[in-house]
Amino acid sequence: MFSERTVTMHDDKSPRRACTPECACGTSVNLPRRDLLKLAAFGAVSTLYGTAGAEPLPPVVEDFEKLIPADKQLSPEWIRSLFERGEPERYDGDLLRYIGMPIGGICCGHVYLGGDGRLWHWDIFNQPIRTNAEHYANPMEVESPIDLSFSLSIGSDEANERPLDRTGFRRVTFRGEYPIGRVSYRDDACPLEVELEAFSPFCPLEVDDSSLPLVVMRYTLTNRSSTQVEGTIGAGLSNPVLLYSGSDGKAELVNRCGKTGGHAWVQFTAREKTADVSPQRPDIVFDDFESDSYENWTVEGTAFGDRPIVAAQMPAYQGDVGAHGKQLVNSHNTRQGEDVRGGDAHTGVMTSKPFTIERNYINFLIGGGAHQGQTCLNLLVDGKVAASATGRNDNRLHAASFDVRNLQGKTARLQIVDQVSGGWGNIGVDHIVFSDRPAQENRPLEARPDWGDMTLALLDDGPDVVLTTDARGEASADTAVGSPENRPRGKVGLRFTLAPGERREAVFVVAWRFPNVEIPRVGKGHYYATRFASSRKAVEYLAANYERLASTTRLWTKTWYDSTLPYWLLDRTFTNTSSLATSTCFRLADGRFWGWEGVRCCPGTCTHVWHYAQAAARVFPELERILRERVDYGLAFQPDGHIAYRGEYATRAAIDGQCGNILRTLREHQMSPDDAFLRRIWPRVKQSIQYLIEQDGDANGLLEGGQFNTLDATWYGPISWLSSMYVAALRAGAQMAEEMGDHEFAQQCSAIAERGKQEIVKRLFNGEYFYQIRDPAHPEAIGSGIGCHIDQALGDFWTHQLGLPDALPTKETVIALQHLWRYNFAPDVGPYRKKYTTGRWYAMPGEAGLIMCTFPHGGEREARGGRPEHTFAGYLNECMNGFEYQAAAHMISEGLVQEGLAITRAIHDRYHPSKRNPYNEIECGDHYARSMASYAVYLALCGVYYHGPKQVIGFAPRVHPEDFRAAFITAEGWGTFAQKASQDTLDATFTVRRGRLVLRTIRLAPSFAAGRVQVTLGDRSIPATLSAEQTHVEIALAQPVEVTPDAALHVELA
Repeated sequence: MFSERTVTMHDDKSPRRACTPECACGTSVNLPRRDLLKLAAFGAVSTLYGTAGAEPLPPVVEDFEKLIPADKQLSPEWIRSLFERGEPERYDGDLLRYIGMPIGGICCGHVYLGGDGRLWHWDIFNQPIRTNAEHYANPMEVESPIDLSFSLSIGSDEANERPLDRTGFRRVTFRGEYPIGRVSYRDDACPLEVELEAFSPFCPLEVDDSSLPLVVMRYTLTNRSSTQVEGTIGAGLSNPVLLYSGSDGKAELVNRCGKTGGHAWVQFTAREKTADVSPQRPDIVFDDFESDSYENWTVEGTAFGDRPIVAAQMPAYQGDVGAHGKQLVNSHNTRQGEDVRGGDAHTGVMTSKPFTIERNYINFLIGGGAHQGQTCLNLLVDGKVAASATGRNDNRLHAASFDVRNLQGKTARLQIVDQVSGGWGNIGVDHIVFSDRPAQENRPLEARPDWGDMTLALLDDGPDVVLTTDARGEASADTAVGSPENRPRGKVGLRFTLAPGERREAVFVVAWRFPNVEIPRVGKGHYYATRFASSRKAVEYLAANYERLASTTRLWTKTWYDSTLPYWLLDRTFTNTSSLATSTCFRLADGRFWGWEGVRCCPGTCTHVWHYAQAAARVFPELERILRERVDYGLAFQPDGHIAYRGEYATRAAIDGQCGNILRTLREHQMSPDDAFLRRIWPRVKQSIQYLIEQDGDANGLLEGGQFNTLDATWYGPISWLSSMYVAALRAGAQMAEEMGDHEFAQQCSAIAERGKQEIVKRLFNGEYFYQIRDPAHPEAIGSGIGCHIDQALGDFWTHQLGLPDALPTKETVIALQHLWRYNFAPDVGPYRKKYTTGRWYAMPGEAGLIMCTFPHGGEREARGGRPEHTFAGYLNECMNGFEYQAAAHMISEGLVQEGLAITRAIHDRYHPSKRNPYNEIECGDHYARSMASYAVYLALCGVYYHGPKQVIGFAPRVHPEDFRAAFITAEGWGTFAQKASQDTLDATFTVRRGRLVLRTIRLAPSFAAGRVQVTLGDRSIPATLSAEQTHVEIALAQPVEVTPDAALHVELA
């Protein structure tokens, strides 16, 4: 990123050269000092520069080299692949197993597109589906709580129906370019080739059109045979309304169909059922599990133990499960001291003694995993499953029922099943009762979380459309009625006749509206539900605007991939933007944007996590402005100027989050078209900076008291990464104050920042890296001590992202980052984690990663507060993606391009689909928000700087500057930047694809001393002047220029 540097990088003050594949392979490219030594030949940089007056470092501890070798032994071929354009990654066969691309609108729930085109997971029903770290080691596989399918039939015989997934075609290939997923289907036995393009409309800067509660499934059929082919392509859905709460007998399900405005549809709803007033017989308690044995059951496996478990003896982390009495069945077996993973690893089956069905309902309490057929209670009749219920991925039991009115007199058994050994691999059951009354939900239908409606549509209303409201035939012409136990299945299809070589499209839409989300303390209702009164209304909006929405989505995807950057890098750095389309992120009915840390894990749009994430703010800046204005400087703002780091959930300050919010405020200002946003909140922003200054009693730029931070503990003493964040926040404060006309405060911030920059080096740099001086008054406190910590220069990362003056001196920062690579990057984390066993697994043996904190010179026990087994101490042993992206982006910004790319590629390789879902980067929950820091890597490689109110844009590409092309997003538009450079010329072009870009100033980074500039907009010459700065040249336009899709802006330097 462009920065206002305080050091001269070249004698001629021309900008530094960027990295190329040649230097990656060891060929000299005459890099400036801050690039120093490169990846393949790393040396002890501290011997070049000394130790800045610090005590001599102890030698590297014995055997450290065996854990993290200095020679990373990375092959030249692999290093070259970091830089090469490469080919788009396509997957087939077993590589489709774990793929789940978030495919719905942002903040509209959570739906996956599977590698074979199935839609799965379907977390849209407002259920408490919590996640943790488990899915890294045990990734989810394709599983759906709803019965939705797409199929192809050749001829009129249904026996020729082929599911459009791996079971229906022998060769299925997936290519994901978020937000679009493409699946190809081929089979020698099928005369047609089928291509699927799946997406929900997505357009940067346009939040509402990117927040539609629906998925588009566009199939293209091509006849590759030599004869005419007739058939039908169709979609079917069993009514999913009240999927979790509908078994109490109060509801009936209704399917309706019709044709409206160019599309055909089946809508799935529910309504109150007429009350049953028939006489009721006494209840029969089949089992309340209050005895000391399973006398009514046959038990297999190890999951259930030899007797019901006492609720009070269950692990505390399971909480109050809501048992009816003192005991219950629960297959999370920790009876032998197992941990949470070991408890779920047990499997087993309990089968009851036979009984005769003589009541209308079987009522029970159930909790645990939501794995259909695998963590469940089954009703068996004639040896077959007649009804089944699962938990909700929630330990707490809820009331449910089987409606067995049509099974009266039958002999049956109940079966409690746990066949899942991974996450939520448990089932809880209690109080089984035979009754003429179903188990009662206390809430009316309309207030239940899974109340709402869905629509299955086809964007065609011609004579070839086929509509069915109930595939069982139990329907009138346009309506079918069923029950939660016997869900009516609606279908929509398109008949076709294709001549040889002919092609036809079928565009299906799956839409939903389930409005009743509730986030305690925060709010209720989905924002999307305030826009659309039903799922049909969402379909109508899409149908009326389909060409615009679809073409814009494709245009953005084409713009992103129309780049000279490697395909793998474009995939990885944008993939995590999809977290906005998962249950990590919500937009509530009042318009507020709100996020977990990961899917339903750790609440409050936590400041110390979310400040790492760069994607949302750059792609949809409106969302982050909502957070700054309504939350951080609104409801979370405290009288003394500190910001409650979890909003309604925690009122204390997190120092890194406080600094991060100040920096994010400048970012949101820069991503605005004018200064109105900053002016509205500046008084409180200033007060939040003053709060930090008050924590710095001697105003020397170092924070030394208790500093609560993102590692979930309060650290004490001077800490380089937290003080560097403080310095960066002061830099941001100085710039904002200047723009707001508060020059005195700007000078105060700048003066303290300069002192802090020098003090950190003087006191916290050991010649190799930055560290922490532990406070002897708090020996029990966790910290990093003299360890080499991943975030040691975090504030300087931020100054690069925002184009601010340094938070730390360049020379020492580069040395520190090189030693971070030397001491923390493990080509195989296995040996390190074998020695240091505590901590969660986000990199497995055999996988590479940048470890959070290592101790090459000892001091680890002291840093861990004498408690190496403590959970928070265990964090230091982990590889966490978001922190790694931060370090990688910072390295790239400082010229260590290879190292930054290698770290990013290591994460990409860890999330290869052979191992786990490439779209679900995990920390303490799925789709962890911090992983949106991957976008910072992209920004660093582009070297982009943008300031909307000042109408400034600049690029200084870090790779392939001789021929570079990449997408950009600004406050009001997006498009492509391209440059071609030689030893004495540089030609740059800004092409806007959508919206507009208003410019007054352009910054570029030629490798020569430019003396002439020519600027044109289309065929019109634009007067401009040229000036040279330390790291770039600045082209000042005589007057602001508006660049639109009608004409590109071209700049020539010589």
